[in-house]
Amino acid sequence: MTNNAPLNDDQSAKVVALAMDLARAGSTAELAEFLDHGLPIDVQDSDGNTLLMLAAYKGEVDTVAMLIARSANVDIRNARDQSPLAGALFKGEDTIAGLLIAAGADLDAGTPSARAAAAMFGREHLLG
Repeated sequence: MTNNAPLNDDQSAKVVALAMDLARAGSTAELAEFLDHGLPIDVQDSDGNTLLMLAAYKGEVDTVAMLIARSANVDIRNARDQSPLAGALFKGEDTIAGLLIAAGADLDAGTPSARAAAAMFGREHLLG
């Protein structure tokens, strides 16, 4: 017998927290299973971080690539108005910055913007 009852708020919060941990850890296959079972790709945690933001910030190239391939929004900013691209530039994640730029990330979104972050950390060459 299958229980198809919707999750309550506490259960939903636990699922989101687990998914965020998978994104941070670069557990790409496991995270893809969550998405395959209905987790929204652009789900946000209580700080406004998306799966893409956390994977980008932690340098998880394969996870970032998978999320982009599944049409994650590359421009969703967190509660501190930070974008995934600015986060990647801040952390020195050049490969991820390239993936985000290729996916159309807005270079002027957020505070600081990706342009400002690139200038602060000498990474302007990545912006083309």
